[in-house]
Amino acid sequence: MNGFLKYFFLFILLAAISGCTKPYSPPEISSPGSYLIVEGFINSGTDSTVIKLSRTVSLSNTGVSSPELHAVVAVESNKNVIYPLTETGNGNYASAGLNLNSANTYRLSIKTASNVQYYSDFEPVVVTPPIDSVGYQVQSNGIQVYLNTHDPAGNVKYYRWDYKETWQFHAEYQSLYVSNGNAIVPRTSAQMVYSCFGNDTASNILLGSSAALSEDVIYKTPITQIASASEKLETKYSIQVNQYALTGDAYSFWQNLKKNTEQLGSIFDAQPSQINGNIHCQNNPLEPVIGYISVSTVQRKRIFISNAQLPRLPQWNTVYPYTCSVDTDLFCRPEGKMCQNDVALFLIPAGYIELPIDLVTSNGNGPPSTLGYSSSNAQCVNCTIRGTTLQPGFWK
Repeated sequence: MNGFLKYFFLFILLAAISGCTKPYSPPEISSPGSYLIVEGFINSGTDSTVIKLSRTVSLSNTGVSSPELHAVVAVESNKNVIYPLTETGNGNYASAGLNLNSANTYRLSIKTASNVQYYSDFEPVVVTPPIDSVGYQVQSNGIQVYLNTHDPAGNVKYYRWDYKETWQFHAEYQSLYVSNGNAIVPRTSAQMVYSCFGNDTASNILLGSSAALSEDVIYKTPITQIASASEKLETKYSIQVNQYALTGDAYSFWQNLKKNTEQLGSIFDAQPSQINGNIHCQNNPLEPVIGYISVSTVQRKRIFISNAQLPRLPQWNTVYPYTCSVDTDLFCRPEGKMCQNDVALFLIPAGYIELPIDLVTSNGNGPPSTLGYSSSNAQCVNCTIRGTTLQPGFWK
């Protein structure tokens, strides 16, 4: 669920009293109580099943979410077949492809380290149809990525999508030199920090339904929009979209969650409401549990968009996330009859990286000689501050 539920439960309590004009700190803000968050789904196919367990934190807590560690997690069938998941760290529990029988129903079992038992409801296997295509449309201010899909059998009416973006970008300036502590030397190939890869994941809930249509067809549903001046479009951009089929109840859960997390903030938006998942505490049936466990396969499709495919207009020029400038560091300064030494070159402020610059002068009729180098802030020449130089295996 990509973190949508981290603070949701306590946020609803706060939103219910946000209309007060007198400052007031309700006990819910600092309440030590925490509730289980269950993220993920049971993958009935050949791909891995990954479940993430964590706990809600109070709104007064500025730290990170609290992972639920050392739990015993398993998938159970209505035929009493058990498929254990292995703890992989940071609240994650995983299993290799389960290849479940679609004739059965399945649930998730969780027993915490404090011996509290949770079960999800038994759910049927929903087979996700393939993604027909992922495309994009050029707009005046960027591109709109969209998706097409359909179920020829007409069995699937409800869908959810998420995605992972990867893009190739470069620093504003290219650094071919670096200080080794004693001198400025050329960078080796392993030290090059001009071209990098960045990535991001979906931060909102993407849903679609064909229930009101005569055919189960989803056409050009929006996935994400990218601004024309974004670094994502500077060189090459790729997006992998994941598609999940849902039951009607699962769709209602996600739709309600979307309203409560993305569509609140003004008097015209939906009012906060309780979200009922399908996970329950056996020890205390009244204890809220946040999450919904579905059982389905997943379909994926990836596309690439090259900068050469986009318009050549001023508004499509990349705007870098930092304000960059270049300073000059000379070996010597002809301020008198004798040049200064190169102290200025080696006492460069912290966070600066050397760049080559065409500072040359002719010594009479002899060959030109380099006077010095230019430098800029690290974030302007070092792309690894916000990316990695390691090319993904799927890149082409």
